[in-house]
Amino acid sequence: MPKRRRTGQPFRDEFSSMNQKKTAITPTRQENYPEWYQQVIRGADLAENSPVRGCMVIKPWGYGIWENMQYHLDAMFKATGHENAYFPLLIPMSFLEKEAQHVEGFAKECAVVTHHRLEPDGQGGLRPAGPLEEPLIIRPTSETVIGAMFSKWVQSYRDLPIKINQWANVMRWEMRTRMFLRTSEFLWQEGHTAHATEAEAWEETRQMLDVYADFAENYMAVPVIKGEKTETERFPGAVSTLTIEAMMQDCKALQAGTSHFLGQTFSRAQEIKFQSETGDEQFAWTTSWGVSTRLIGALIMTHSDDDGLVLPPRLAPKHIVISPIYRDDAQRTEVMDYCHQLQRALTAVSYDGRPLRVWLDDRDIRGGEKKWQHIRKGYPLRLEIGARDIAQDSVFLARRDQSGSAAITRTELLANVVKILDEIQAGLLQQAMERRERNSHRIDSLAEFREFFGRDNEESAEQGGFVYAHWSESPAMHEVLKELKVTPRCLPLNAEDEPGQCLFTGQPSTRRLIFAKSY
Repeated sequence: MPKRRRTGQPFRDEFSSMNQKKTAITPTRQENYPEWYQQVIRGADLAENSPVRGCMVIKPWGYGIWENMQYHLDAMFKATGHENAYFPLLIPMSFLEKEAQHVEGFAKECAVVTHHRLEPDGQGGLRPAGPLEEPLIIRPTSETVIGAMFSKWVQSYRDLPIKINQWANVMRWEMRTRMFLRTSEFLWQEGHTAHATEAEAWEETRQMLDVYADFAENYMAVPVIKGEKTETERFPGAVSTLTIEAMMQDCKALQAGTSHFLGQTFSRAQEIKFQSETGDEQFAWTTSWGVSTRLIGALIMTHSDDDGLVLPPRLAPKHIVISPIYRDDAQRTEVMDYCHQLQRALTAVSYDGRPLRVWLDDRDIRGGEKKWQHIRKGYPLRLEIGARDIAQDSVFLARRDQSGSAAITRTELLANVVKILDEIQAGLLQQAMERRERNSHRIDSLAEFREFFGRDNEESAEQGGFVYAHWSESPAMHEVLKELKVTPRCLPLNAEDEPGQCLFTGQPSTRRLIFAKSY
């Protein structure tokens, strides 16, 4: 095994001297941010493109992140009174046709099944046979089919509320795809609820937005702004769409989750009716809300660096990787015994309500190559242990959020490992919050707005940002936004009314809207 450096010099310098590169990921964020993002996914072995255009294969490390997201979100949903269920992948086309705005919003994205079997084509191949009486849609979202079931389940006010969540896959025929951020098929959860009153449905809509914001900030370490979408940006068929908006490292916005107040739109279309306490017949008030594997893309673009993936410990598939170092069989026995004992001691430590996840990596790979694999995959903590360390009952500890490594005794490690992980988690959130604050601006003139969003190829990797500006819904606004490739993100829920003039029309305005370039 190669001799380990003991100087505490940053790993990046070692990598540079060994491979004649400054970083483990090329290009860097500064050089080409979109390609950097793809290379982080590849370097961390998160996912790869599938044989089906626009779809991806999520590999174990990437799926491990999604499993941890599911674990925490599922507990949060159940704590707020929701239950899991499952609904069909295929939806009759007539269901979508019942709600005009909904079908118009999703029509171009739908994948359609028209035949129910295959048969030999006589030339050694296959061809579709048995056309269906009614085409079936591979679900782009499930409001219509779940609404059809709600209409059977709801007869009386006593049957309400219904609070259902589904973990599933959906299909939206995307033309321009990017792994995790926008793929034709993706994984998500979709919550659907029905209520007896408008007030209850609104309370549900806001509660689930709060759940998403809590998860984003306290588990993903991604600060978000809670807001309401403009009319043109609403979910098709919704009365109101609430959103959490996050800022990525290139200062573009990412919609990280949405919660929709559907009013009685879908209950009227799907006949979700009930007898009220006074005996009259009423339509239910419904909501829907969801987040997807896009959250993994948000993690990558918020925290990762030019050496690869950086993960908040609460969502990391493994918290710690142990690398044994030995020169011969005698040393191997001694080192491996010590490493196994330490692994058992660490997994006995509780972190965030579960045992620490620790991997002992004894693969027959050169030490430098192994180390850089661990860095690119974003293990929060890396431990190296050799015979000299054992003699001092210590290990060499490296944090993914810092460069270099340092010796720490076994006792100190076990006593402080939770504290160290919490420091990493809090530090990532703080760093992201500071980035958002320094790249958020109030703009009060159209000329300044144009200048701000018209900048290209600046020296800083942080281009653009969030602009808070007065507005009014108008063709003039959308013409400017289309020209600059800017989108209206949301009206912040916590913002106070403020008199002003719309940048685009000069009309009176009482609130500022957030504008940004986005994913």
